[in-house]
Amino acid sequence: MQEFDSHSPTETFEIACKLAKSALQGEIYTLSGDLGVGKTAFAGGFAIGLGVLEHVVSPTFSILNVYEGRLPLYHFDMYRIEDSAELLNIGHEEYFYGDGICLIEWPEMVFNEIPASAIEIKLCKDPEKGNDYRHITIKNKR
Repeated sequence: MQEFDSHSPTETFEIACKLAKSALQGEIYTLSGDLGVGKTAFAGGFAIGLGVLEHVVSPTFSILNVYEGRLPLYHFDMYRIEDSAELLNIGHEEYFYGDGICLIEWPEMVFNEIPASAIEIKLCKDPEKGNDYRHITIKNKR
């Protein structure tokens, strides 16, 4: 397990960027945290670390955005998913077991569909440490 303290969105972005530089084909990363905790900022840094040149936005309404970098990045947002059957409609297994890397926001919405080998990332606020403070925990199950 790795733990990081971030004091700004820029630091969160940089932590994610560094993590992505060592990401391997076929890995799945879950990204959990409350609304407004910085999941999209983290995803943006992760994409840059993979060499993605496009601006990353949360795929809240589309569920999935695909970006090209040194490996494809499959960026999911499961916030609006009501049940696992919706994942079948978008062919999630093609991405979960594909040639790229999956980054999944709100994985708790489809917990049973996430492979046990997924790397868990949690972002937490602590208002006593400031509005921009985030504690980032990364659990690697390899």
